[in-house]
Amino acid sequence: MTATLALGTYRITGEELAAAARRAASSSGGWIDTAPNYCHGRAHRLLAPVLAESPRVGIATKTGFLTEATARSAHAAGVIPNTKIRHSLSPEYVRWQTERSRTELGRNPDVMFVHNPERQQAELHTQLRAAFTALEEAVHAGHLSSYGVATWSGFQEKAFTIQQLDRLATEAAGGDHHLRVIQLPVSLVMDGHFTEALHGTGPITAATELGWDVHASAPLHGGELPHLATPEIAELISPGAEIAAACLSAVASCPGVSKVLLATCDPTHWSDALAATRAEVSRDMLRTVLDVLATSD
Repeated sequence: MTATLALGTYRITGEELAAAARRAASSSGGWIDTAPNYCHGRAHRLLAPVLAESPRVGIATKTGFLTEATARSAHAAGVIPNTKIRHSLSPEYVRWQTERSRTELGRNPDVMFVHNPERQQAELHTQLRAAFTALEEAVHAGHLSSYGVATWSGFQEKAFTIQQLDRLATEAAGGDHHLRVIQLPVSLVMDGHFTEALHGTGPITAATELGWDVHASAPLHGGELPHLATPEIAELISPGAEIAAACLSAVASCPGVSKVLLATCDPTHWSDALAATRAEVSRDMLRTVLDVLATSD
C-alpha cells in the first residue's frame, strides 16, 4: 500500500498558498503541513480560512523556528531572553507557540512537530524531554491530538534515534506518550533512510514498529530531482511515467512511509502527483533502482 499525498507549504508563498491548500483539502485524506515561520510568518493566517471551510482536513504545524517578528512578540511575552533568538525548544516558548498557532490557525493542530531539534547542540536530549513535556500538557488539555519530530539531518547525524525519542517522550509523559509521528527527507537523492527501510533497518522501520506515522519531506529534493534523475531511471521505476511522477511513486512506495509532502501550487502538478503516489512500485524494483543509483555515483 502506498503513502498518501499531502501538501507541504514550505516553498509556497503569498496568495497561492490558500488555493493550493484548498486543492489538498478536497483530496481524499487531505493533509496540510506548515509552520509558523513559513511564508515569512504568514502561513497560519493564510491557511485559517481554508481550515474553517474544510474542518476535516488534517493540519500539522511546528515549533522551533522564529521569524524576526515572532521573536519580538515572544520576547515581549517573556518566553525568550532576547530578540536575536531564531530557534528555541524551551518549554516556555513551546507552550507560547502552541497557543499562538491555535489562535492563528483558528483551530487545534492535529500534530505539532518539534522542528529540526538538531540545531540545538547543548544538552539536546534534555531540551527535547522538556519540549515533549510541554506538548504532553497541550495534548492533555485537548489542544493537540499528538506531536512529533520533524528533522532534516537529525537521524543522519545521529543526534537522536527513534529509541531515544521514544524513551524521552515516555519520561516526559510519565508513561504512555503522544509522540506518534516523525518527518524526515526521503528521496532518490537523500536515499540513506530509504535504503535502510528497504532492508528493514533505520529510523523509518523503527518508527513503524512503534506504530508511528512517517511523513516524507522533500520527495523531489526541493524540485531538483526531476533535473537530476534520468529518463532511464524513470522508465525503470514506472514505464511511461514522467521523471517527477516516477520519483514520487518510488517515495510513496517506501516501506513505512505514510505521507509524502509535496509543495506545489500548480493544479496539474497536484493532479499528476495524486496519480503518481497511487502507483505502487515493488520493493524489489526499489532496491534495483537504488542499487543502480549507488553504482552511478
